[in-house]
Amino acid sequence: MNDSQPSPGGLFQNLKRLADGGLALAQSRLELFGVELQMEKVRLVELLILAAMVAALGLMTLTMITFTLVFLFWESARMQVLIIVSLAYLGGTLFAWRALKRRLAARSAFDGTISELKKDRACLETET
Repeated sequence: MNDSQPSPGGLFQNLKRLADGGLALAQSRLELFGVELQMEKVRLVELLILAAMVAALGLMTLTMITFTLVFLFWESARMQVLIIVSLAYLGGTLFAWRALKRRLAARSAFDGTISELKKDRACLETET
């Protein structure tokens, strides 16, 4: 008869273990989130630095190309060269804009954290 009776503190111990497991799970998910947050910050800074370099060097290059072409065709086709170069710049700008939009949409932030939380939810749903 003593086997069917719970020992003193048994329910409390089970609740304590359950809470400890939940806290450990939450802690590991928060640590993963912190690591991913740091990675996203580094990625953003790298992207900003590279974008600034590309913009500055690209503007200098485009300016020099424009001056060179206008100088070469000063007498014969100055306006036509300026129109063609302007259209080429517009095409490049549109191409870069589309590439930037694709790059920003391609990766979701915090993929690891989200996938781990989905796994946790799936495990809890199958157990009940």
